[in-house]
Amino acid sequence: MNEGNEKIPKLVQGNLTGTRTRGQRFAKIEYANDIRGTLKRLLSYFARERAVVFAMIGVVVFGTVCGIYAPSLQSRAVDIIAKEKHGNLGSSLIAMIFVYLCYSVSGLFQRLLSARLGQSVVKQMREELFGKFVDLPIRYMDTHSHGDVMSRMTNDIENISTTVSQSLPSFCSGVLTIVGTMVVMIWYCWQLALLSLITVVLTLIATKILSGQVRKFSRKRQMLLGQLNGTVEEMVSGYATIIAYNRQKITTEEFCETANALTKAGIRTDIFSGVMGPIMNAIGNTGFVIIAVFGGYFSLKGMISVGVISAFIVYAKQFSRPINEIAQIYGQLQTAVAGAERVFRVLDEKNEDMDGESFVRAVHAGQEQASVEFRDVSFSYESGKPVIKDFSLAVPAGKKIALVGATGSGKTTIVNLLMRFYEIDSGEILINGRDIRTIARDDLRKHMAIVLQDTVLFSDTVRNNLRYGREGASEEEIERAVEMSYCAEMIHHLPQGYDTVLEGAGATISQGQRQLLAIARAFVADPEILILDEATSNVDTRTEKAIQTAMQKIMQGRTSIVIAHRLSTIRDSDLIVVMDHGETVESGTHEDLLKKQGKYYELYMTQYSGFAI
Repeated sequence: MNEGNEKIPKLVQGNLTGTRTRGQRFAKIEYANDIRGTLKRLLSYFARERAVVFAMIGVVVFGTVCGIYAPSLQSRAVDIIAKEKHGNLGSSLIAMIFVYLCYSVSGLFQRLLSARLGQSVVKQMREELFGKFVDLPIRYMDTHSHGDVMSRMTNDIENISTTVSQSLPSFCSGVLTIVGTMVVMIWYCWQLALLSLITVVLTLIATKILSGQVRKFSRKRQMLLGQLNGTVEEMVSGYATIIAYNRQKITTEEFCETANALTKAGIRTDIFSGVMGPIMNAIGNTGFVIIAVFGGYFSLKGMISVGVISAFIVYAKQFSRPINEIAQIYGQLQTAVAGAERVFRVLDEKNEDMDGESFVRAVHAGQEQASVEFRDVSFSYESGKPVIKDFSLAVPAGKKIALVGATGSGKTTIVNLLMRFYEIDSGEILINGRDIRTIARDDLRKHMAIVLQDTVLFSDTVRNNLRYGREGASEEEIERAVEMSYCAEMIHHLPQGYDTVLEGAGATISQGQRQLLAIARAFVADPEILILDEATSNVDTRTEKAIQTAMQKIMQGRTSIVIAHRLSTIRDSDLIVVMDHGETVESGTHEDLLKKQGKYYELYMTQYSGFAI
């Protein structure tokens, strides 16, 4: 299955076997710049939680009103003490305490509601994103780093969650507080209010300068984090290879290089985000000085009372506090928007086309076997660089056809095209005379089974792994498949038999045992078309013999396509097709091809030189 010389062979294999190519973690990650559009899409998720949204808005408005009204009560109490106004001081103090208490309680409810809203929105996004991933074309997964895909599902979603549950409510409350406070300040003394706006201008200038840097480095940090996840994923999946080739130092250096770049981007992001607070505090303190100087002057002129000056000091702090908070959370908002852009970019990808007729209709109802035919098929992963060239092959129903050839000859690509992982550029692929492009992809694949060189099992029970291709299989069918696949004894010796959970996707059992389970799974699926791709290349001779025997049984009466490097495994094939650079160079039975002494003869003699034919 190592089509190493094809243009994107390893990417295709990553789809079938779970392997990846090293360069993919450095794949270019694009970012959208439509902040308004991104925010609009985010709001659509809030619309699904209207009750919580309205409740939180009500709490935020109530708390804001309390926060704005409380300093007015304080002003009245000060004026009563200064005898500038008449009234009951005790009543004013009680009212002030009650309003501040309501303000505190509303803050508590605001946090509770925002946490619930944040988790609900993130749950929707996470479910949509995961559902999107399983519906994406194979090409998308083959051309995007696994680490980057995981980063979108975890880091980006968590950034959105943090923003919705923490930053966004504070942002909304802050905006309302700023507006409400400014209105009250203008009502009390518009001259002093306008002088206080000097600090607002300074705040806006500082925010504009710093926020641009925050956004720049937060995006870079997200990109580098995706690359770092890709590096770690490759290290874990390829750990044995790294150790075997003594690449620990180089791998560590590559990781540290990316980690250092991530650290620098993170430091710069945190610096620009962090300096916003101190700068805003300095601007706020300047505002206090302005109020003290000019407020005292206006008081001497009889324009305002001492209580109003007291209220203005509170309002100035109350005015600057949300500005400071907004400035500080701006970086978080930018990070969340960048993450949302990345998530929406995936959601906007085109799903794999599943339209078409049912497989049963397409191959004629009641027909147990299926013939396969390739007619002048050409295909390229990159335009202008064909991997398959005018390939033609007829596979009669119930027959066994073998594809052989050097690495990179296009064998695995033929399988990918038959499974409709990719669409052909030209020609036709027919099943019982019907073009497979007219058959729905999901229905087509239900009637095929594939056994790969690198077996893919899942962290689930043995029984569920065997039922993976056909969930409705009965216990009798599973046991029969296990017996025919020669893995009954192996399952019997497992701790809980069929109920044993394969930890680490089967990491605790041998490669040969995993291969036998894969064959049993194909038995259970009971497909019309069977594909065997280097199914015995990673096992010892004794296990290979058992697997070959099992494969002979499963192939009986089925249309089978076998890809093999070990030519001994396909000697009994009804037809052997020799491929080279995406083209058929020879075809015939084992004996006929040996007599021709062509390409197949060379391959055979290379493997068995010195042995009797």
